[in-house]
Amino acid sequence: MTDEPRLQTEPRGGVPDVTSTRRGFEAVCDRFAEAGGSVAADAERASGYRYGHEDWLIQFKREGAGIALLDPVALGAEGVDWNRFNRAVSGATWILHDSLQDLPGFSDLGLHPDALFDTEIAARLLGLHRFGLAAVTEHYLNITLAKEHSAADWSYRPLPRDWRNYAALDVELLIELERLMRADLKRQGKLEWAEEEFAHALSEGTGPQREHPVPWMRVSRITVLSHDRRGLAIAKALWEERDRLARRYDIAPSLLLADSSIIEAAVKKPRNAREFRAIRSLNERVRMHTGGEQDKMFERYASIQRKVKPSVWRQTIQQALGLRPSELPTMPASQQDNGQGNAPRSMKIWESRHPRRAETLKRVRRAVNQIAEDTRTPPEIIIRPQIIRNLCWTDDPRSRDVAAFLSEQGARDWQVKLIAASVSRVIM
Repeated sequence: MTDEPRLQTEPRGGVPDVTSTRRGFEAVCDRFAEAGGSVAADAERASGYRYGHEDWLIQFKREGAGIALLDPVALGAEGVDWNRFNRAVSGATWILHDSLQDLPGFSDLGLHPDALFDTEIAARLLGLHRFGLAAVTEHYLNITLAKEHSAADWSYRPLPRDWRNYAALDVELLIELERLMRADLKRQGKLEWAEEEFAHALSEGTGPQREHPVPWMRVSRITVLSHDRRGLAIAKALWEERDRLARRYDIAPSLLLADSSIIEAAVKKPRNAREFRAIRSLNERVRMHTGGEQDKMFERYASIQRKVKPSVWRQTIQQALGLRPSELPTMPASQQDNGQGNAPRSMKIWESRHPRRAETLKRVRRAVNQIAEDTRTPPEIIIRPQIIRNLCWTDDPRSRDVAAFLSEQGARDWQVKLIAASVSRVIM
């Protein structure tokens, strides 16, 4: 398209109010039951402000029913039966963008889609260079969406009209997108691939969520402490204390203590009051400066931030400094057993320590890249790169049943059928 994208600032049917009562919820269910076709869905959270990751707003749209904005927290307090909505749209395909962000929250509430169409997954399969919802709507509909409130505190009540408008726009165009993208997938011979990917995403998003095996290791840049067990002890202690307090006060952990402050404390290891005071970030409340309306949202949490005194962090650090050597944590070793764990990502490691494996990996990558070019599909969509690394990291990949290995590693059937024969040839 050569025309400039048209900006859509509001839903065509107007900006809906938020449904927060049992009676209102039942009316929405009745409305959606009388309508037909796919159901566009989305959710908003407040994870940058509050401790948890639960949904604070849910958006639905169905042709003939319009857009509904639901307050799951208020409705939960009223004891609504979410299965009533499931029954109202039974058999319908739910359309989401980046479904793995929203499906776990839906599942927690008791919302269970029967089928899924993920517009982000479809965009990747179709070889689009940009996958955000606004970029996809521009590509297919020549419409760009007004997106001013993506980082809003969705736990705030009452929701301003502008925020409700933003939330409604997230589902306004998904039904049109599904039709166009489904046709494109069929035209490119990728519809069956997409259906497998959608089914996989639906299973992953609604199944048990995998917890991080070592939660405190999620601190940004924790690897700088790889060989510093005392530093790791400080980082672990600060993370755990921050998490305890954040849960207690229902505030995002990063608003109590930044990851960068945890790493700085772990590196510097302040042993007295003077050294502790020299680390300014441990002595001042976290302030977010975005230059926009978000600053006011963050300021709403200032009173909670002030409840956590710097002495808390100092005592936590002192306790970690007092641990015996046998009590200090270590960085978990990465598993690299027979390809079932994770092979290294760095090509320097491959080339310096295992040059023959490196050559095998290069040949396999060339084969996958050729298939990607022939099918006009990004290579990382053809097969997850780590799976290929794991295959080539094995002592004798030639002895492998490649198709079985790919399946065991999580490749979908369409991926196995597409690349197994070619990969088998190049590793012989």
